[in-house]
Amino acid sequence: MRRFHYHEPQSLAEASALLIKLGSAAHVMAGATDLLVEIREDLRSCEHVVNIKKIAGLAEFSCDAEHGLRFGALVTARRIETSPEVIALYPNLATAASQLGSIQVRNRATVVGNICRASPSADTIPPLIADGARLTVYSEAGEREVAIEDFFTGPGRTVLKPGDIVTGVTVPPPAASSGRSYIKHGRRKAMELATVGVAVSLEQKDGKCRDIRIALGAVAPTPIRARKAEALLRGRAIDAVLLAEAAETAMLESTPISNVRASAAYRREMVGVLTRRAIGYAMETAR
Repeated sequence: MRRFHYHEPQSLAEASALLIKLGSAAHVMAGATDLLVEIREDLRSCEHVVNIKKIAGLAEFSCDAEHGLRFGALVTARRIETSPEVIALYPNLATAASQLGSIQVRNRATVVGNICRASPSADTIPPLIADGARLTVYSEAGEREVAIEDFFTGPGRTVLKPGDIVTGVTVPPPAASSGRSYIKHGRRKAMELATVGVAVSLEQKDGKCRDIRIALGAVAPTPIRARKAEALLRGRAIDAVLLAEAAETAMLESTPISNVRASAAYRREMVGVLTRRAIGYAMETAR
């Protein structure tokens, strides 16, 4: 393991000041399931580790139908995966959390860490985008909120500035007659990065799609919304023909690359297949 300086701030103000002072040589540690592995394998240059686990308030968690879901930067994927309230109200997010690495990883990995890693194939990001989640960001200038769909600027890159710390996530309460789903496709059934991930959140009224959000993972430099496909479905009764058209539209909105896990053409084809399935599942679960 490469040596590094270890810091354990007791407040957000202290942590933010440290990150500003130490600059790009410092990295925040919460679950550390990525960080420590990458330091050990010389995949990340790191002179300073700033552990935020002793900062009060970052492990808070609440979830109910009236107020929605709120959780802090120290809440683990396993907590999200096993919460009865999350499973009932946000099954797409619970499913995504359950597919993040192994159970050992999920017991330590934080959802906020998975978000801030900014991987295009991250499991928890598409359902949070589909559900309209917002991030709370602390800085010396004060707190601000950022819509999660606006948080990413490229692979591994975000809008965070020096001294910024994501302290938590807020997800709006589910609307009446709403349904949601998340489907991940990979080469293995477990411990696999997504080849394609599709999350859907929709509302139905009087047999028509009142609103819908479709989020795609692993098929662009950042997780994206399939806005043209959404517009095609919004306000209309979804039948097999319209569903096929929306799936085709989502395919055209994706910009996948070829790598060792799949070709761009295969990924694009799977966007269509999974979008069609995910919308169908969301319609079936609409309450």
